[in-house]
Amino acid sequence: MNKLCKILNIEVPIIQGGMGNISNAQLTAAISEAGALGTIGAGTRSPDEVERIILETKERTVRPFAVNIALSVSGHAKEIAGLIVKHKVHAVSLSAGNPAPFTPYFKENGVKVLAVTASVKQARKAEAGGADVVIGEGYEAAGLNSPLETTTLTLIPQLVDAVQIPVVAAGGIGDGRALAAMLALGAEGVQMGTRFIATKEAPFSPLYKERLLEADDAGTMIIGRSVGRVRRVLKNSYTGLIIEREREGMTLEEYNKQTNEDFHIAGAIHGNEQKGYWNSGQIAGLIKEVPSVKDLILGMKEEMERTIGRLGAYRVESKSAE
Repeated sequence: MNKLCKILNIEVPIIQGGMGNISNAQLTAAISEAGALGTIGAGTRSPDEVERIILETKERTVRPFAVNIALSVSGHAKEIAGLIVKHKVHAVSLSAGNPAPFTPYFKENGVKVLAVTASVKQARKAEAGGADVVIGEGYEAAGLNSPLETTTLTLIPQLVDAVQIPVVAAGGIGDGRALAAMLALGAEGVQMGTRFIATKEAPFSPLYKERLLEADDAGTMIIGRSVGRVRRVLKNSYTGLIIEREREGMTLEEYNKQTNEDFHIAGAIHGNEQKGYWNSGQIAGLIKEVPSVKDLILGMKEEMERTIGRLGAYRVESKSAE
């Protein structure tokens, strides 16, 4: 069995990204039911809100799922950590901050710890602190991202060489070919966010899904680079406005106010592209249909196996010197 699948007690080495305040029980449970690891994003939600989604997810599935805590974003990290233990959530992913202060607590209570990292230094610190899995996220990924802007292709093999615990690849993963590629680089699995948006079970704005289907290879953009708060989004009128304000000298405080979770919800849930944004990874150009979660994961698994089989039959022949 794949090391990641064994640690997380899942069937397919695929993890759902957190998704912040648009995260929901319906999609999380569907992903877990399909044999992968669904994830609830705590975002900036209150402990009561997070607990409600945990309980609803447990009603929808008995399979393992995780909760993501973005440590520098959530104002309730300690309380949510307590809820994860209280409700015996199988795993936690810790991002946007130092996981070390929280890791011992989770380990003592039998919760698997996944640390989201963007550099070799961060990965080594996470491993030394007791993390079970490292998720290496390249800047192709959707939403908040590292200002290092290291690509997944270059990051993953370096992490694999640097740590002994399983490495999961995130950023730029949208089909079975990418899953096979990351396994070839030494990763034990992948994390996806954007691809799960365009599924039947995802309760997001139809316009959000439509724009993903329409996107091409240049359909996403980076906002926040000028203030050191990198976020990858789909291009729309609101994100164009943010870029214009950055050119005019927008401060970090102003940027944070105008890209908080309210604007995320306005775009992703309510479909308001004039007053909200859509997080999206660079794989948007690959999305051409809206399948069920089960069909998506099954299709990825089959495509991965075909890709590996094709590569297994490939041989480089060289002529001997005369």
